[in-house]
Amino acid sequence: MAAGGDTSRVPDVDIDPDGVFKYVLIRVTPEETGASKDVVRGYAWAEYHADIYDKVAEELEKQGFDCECLGGGRISHQSQAKKIHVYGYSVGFGRAKHSISTEKLKAAFPDYEVTWSDKGY
Repeated sequence: MAAGGDTSRVPDVDIDPDGVFKYVLIRVTPEETGASKDVVRGYAWAEYHADIYDKVAEELEKQGFDCECLGGGRISHQSQAKKIHVYGYSVGFGRAKHSISTEKLKAAFPDYEVTWSDKGY
């Protein structure tokens, strides 16, 4: 497998350490061969979900991956309480499958209580 096509080099989760912020669920696929995987990206600096997707996709495409945004929402990350709550939707991309995002977050933060809801914005 080509070095450019190894999704194991792409972290499943990259989110801000604290606060409430927008997030997107992105499907990352190697340009050559290999299995795709879904990754969670959430940052407080983003005014729009597309800001996160555009920045992450640009970085990953330089490394030889195709990206597709599967939807978005919001994350409430309370690091002191060890709680993450996933909810809401993206006006531009639609609602991400929060159940998938939640599984990724649980794996990345095994000592956290991770919950999700389709309610709210």
